[in-house]
Amino acid sequence: MTGPSKRGHVTNNVRHLRESAGLTQAELAGRVGATRQTIIAVEAEKYAPSLELAFRLARAFRVPFESVFDYRD
Repeated sequence: MTGPSKRGHVTNNVRHLRESAGLTQAELAGRVGATRQTIIAVEAEKYAPSLELAFRLARAFRVPFESVFDYRD
């Protein structure tokens, strides 16, 4: 057996993109079908969104998925 597995971390640019677009957290939440609390948690990197929500966020900003999210080991 090997040692404990190392867990990665998802980082994101949601806050930067949202502020650049002039959107409030509530407005972004409405556009992507999430709650404001979910957007707050995603921006604080306390919650990694589902794959579906992650794609909806990228589409809302009209940028590639990789411009919004990054996975680090």
